[in-house]
Amino acid sequence: MKATGVKQQKKTESGAAGKGQGIASKLSVRMGRLGTETAFDVLVRARKLEAEGKSIVHLEIGEPDFDTPEHIVEAAVKALKSGAHHYGPSAGLPQMREAIAKYVRDTRGVPVDPAEVVVTPGAKPIIFYTMLALADPGDEVIYPNPGFPIYESMINYVGAKAVPVPLREDHNWSLDVEKLAKCITRKTKLLILNSPHNPTGGMIPMSDLKKIAELVQKHGIIVLSDEIYSRVMYMDNYPSFYSIPGIREQTILLDGFSKIYAMTGWRLGYGVMPKDLAVQVSKLQTNSASCTATFTQLAGIEALTGNQSLSEAMVAEFRRRRDLIVKGLNEIPGFSCKMPDGAFYVFPNVKKIGLPSKKLADMILEEAGVACLSGTAFGSWGEGYIRFSYANSQEKIQEALRRVKKLVVDRNLAKA
Repeated sequence: MKATGVKQQKKTESGAAGKGQGIASKLSVRMGRLGTETAFDVLVRARKLEAEGKSIVHLEIGEPDFDTPEHIVEAAVKALKSGAHHYGPSAGLPQMREAIAKYVRDTRGVPVDPAEVVVTPGAKPIIFYTMLALADPGDEVIYPNPGFPIYESMINYVGAKAVPVPLREDHNWSLDVEKLAKCITRKTKLLILNSPHNPTGGMIPMSDLKKIAELVQKHGIIVLSDEIYSRVMYMDNYPSFYSIPGIREQTILLDGFSKIYAMTGWRLGYGVMPKDLAVQVSKLQTNSASCTATFTQLAGIEALTGNQSLSEAMVAEFRRRRDLIVKGLNEIPGFSCKMPDGAFYVFPNVKKIGLPSKKLADMILEEAGVACLSGTAFGSWGEGYIRFSYANSQEKIQEALRRVKKLVVDRNLAKA
């Protein structure tokens, strides 16, 4: 993708290209560095197969299959009927920023000023704005690999150097502090953490988070702590990097409403960061989205302050599904799967199948009718793995397991 973008730009600059080729021939070089999310590409392919009459079990998209709780919906309806139709402040409504600040204070045990909060249309803009605000060409940004693909995409887009720190199954899919230390150079500007982790469901224990905090403080590195799955986890207490004493002044906390409140389509997220950075990030929002929808924010206040029982019940159901799918995957020849600690993904090892992950994922979709993602959709260190989302019913998960097992057995795919 990178080479293609550069080649197109050079042709256009020479004046030889562009004639009769359409506007795509005039794209900027940086567009050639921009990636995508394979999950949405696979969803399109799966929908096409469904339109052709094929039965598909969807385990590709990282989206709760639950509806947004009714009291949140009612708050949005009330807001709309009350006239919440207009622009709001770029950084977010004052009452929304206060609600988020209180929530973070309560859940992370640290003081948070509403002026440190920026509300965004979804949590992804915090990744986007962080890179635009902090990373220059020549800077190095360390990110987890396998990991959420937008990290690497945005690092490349702004012209910084993407430095992967490999996550390994034999380290329980947690970030290895020793490997991280070896990635740090004098050019390291930013470190991205994600726990619970997409795509593996792994989590970084507090003991390692404290070691990471010592490292970044020693080297003056800024941390983007992606904690979007902080409440979709199966431990008693959530180990948050943001809660470590003395780390807040060089940390951006990313969180949002999509996962725990089943509000993916509402597009509501936020970042918590030092005040001076919040001013700059708000400026980026002014120049792009202007602001987050007012009625959505008012619904978000209800989400944070209202009844939490439906969210808790959803996570309890995810735990049951997790146990079901891990057990089933470990009964498929050639598959082995660790028990994840959070999120709603499993990342089984399929190296014994003997096929590249992408080829196997395509085969599972096209022949077994189960939509999943190749581990390489999350980076080169994902080779040999497949990601399944268990954000689907137990009945559908059982059907998916049956189909995948039948494919593996019928095609004799497992290697001894």
